[in-house]
Amino acid sequence: MDHSHMDHGDMDHGHGDMDMGTCSMNMLFTWSSENLCIVFRQWRVTSTFSLILSLLAIVLLTAGYECVREISRRYEQKHSAEMAAYSTSGSRRDSRAAAERKGTIIKALLYAVQVFYSFFIMLLFMTYNGWVMLAVAVGAFVGYILFGQGLTSTKSVACH
Repeated sequence: MDHSHMDHGDMDHGHGDMDMGTCSMNMLFTWSSENLCIVFRQWRVTSTFSLILSLLAIVLLTAGYECVREISRRYEQKHSAEMAAYSTSGSRRDSRAAAERKGTIIKALLYAVQVFYSFFIMLLFMTYNGWVMLAVAVGAFVGYILFGQGLTSTKSVACH
């Protein structure tokens, strides 16, 4: 069916006077921040100041990921100690099983948060913008300094 005779140029799509702007979606590495949207259309870089604020937010977000990992590690240590205390005490078997189930659910929840967080960071990196990539790396550095004591630096570089 040939629709070439139909003129859709005058159609109003209901955006009114609102400037929607465009978001560039780079498939190659770039340092340009022109039309840069970070993850969401609403997270748009419109000036040097908004770029700097965005990069600081990315550093904080990425450092926060290391905080979540540290919270998970501490919970696992605490839970392991509690389970060891159950085996040395004369506690009933059903109370130990309930504590194990609760611990498993909390650990699974913390793991799900880590996976979600790591994929969000991956989306940041996939802007292919050099400034954003550097901010992710700086955030990982800051997060490791603040929350990664006692860990090897090769613990996990994967998305999750």
